[in-house]
Amino acid sequence: MPDPQTCEVRVDLPATLAAALLRALRGHCPRCDGAPLFRKWLKPVETCAHCGQDWSVQQADDFPAYIGIFVVGHLLAPVVIAMIGSYGISAWLTLAIILPVAVAMLIAMLQPVKGGVIAFLWWFGIGAFKQERRLPADDPQDRE
Repeated sequence: MPDPQTCEVRVDLPATLAAALLRALRGHCPRCDGAPLFRKWLKPVETCAHCGQDWSVQQADDFPAYIGIFVVGHLLAPVVIAMIGSYGISAWLTLAIILPVAVAMLIAMLQPVKGGVIAFLWWFGIGAFKQERRLPADDPQDRE
């Protein structure tokens, strides 16, 4: 992996974890924001086409699915309670409505969440990732 400080391609490392997460949630490389993070729906690229970061070492495993299930469950639980308790809709009709909504929400949320988990792992240098930080002299706000 090229060193971000000596590389021919100047890598714009994120200043904060939030910036890295935002890049990855949009499906971009959290390190440089210059290339896509995914080559297929949930398959990350082997290496970033812009900065050369090796993404094949990421170990997100099942954690994005757990996060997705947790979030979708917590978002839909009040809806289910309201449908059955307040509006008197039968349990079967509620299930027929909520199940497709839950599956659609989970599928829509899986790729951004996986990107966020990969960005989190990279930011903290977990697993095979090398922890990188922007040098204080490289901060664009300091140049103004």
